[in-house]
Amino acid sequence: MSITIWGYSKCNTCRNAQKWLQAHSIDANWTEITEAPPSVEQLRQMVAQSGLPLSKFFNTSGEMYRELQLKDKLPAMSEQQMLELLASNGKLIKRPLCTDGQQVTVGFKEQSFADTWGAPYGT
Repeated sequence: MSITIWGYSKCNTCRNAQKWLQAHSIDANWTEITEAPPSVEQLRQMVAQSGLPLSKFFNTSGEMYRELQLKDKLPAMSEQQMLELLASNGKLIKRPLCTDGQQVTVGFKEQSFADTWGAPYGT
């Protein structure tokens, strides 16, 4: 199995996710999210595949999220506007963002990775 992982190289959580994938022999193609964020269409597809609300794709603890006051602005935005905003700035996207074209994980929780990417939890 090969997945694409959008991450930020200075982010400990992203590095931990990458190490977890490597430790479980899961081939992952790294993309620096700040240099090449996913497109609107890629994001639209990942939101649909994940079953999560679009709001879960926002990095709510990020500096950019706070600077743009998105907590107050997101409720009034359309889905298209939110997707365009995410695609315009990788720092707004919760990371790491991983997909194999069928399944998607947002953020890194070991149990979620084990459930989604098929490796036993705790190994």
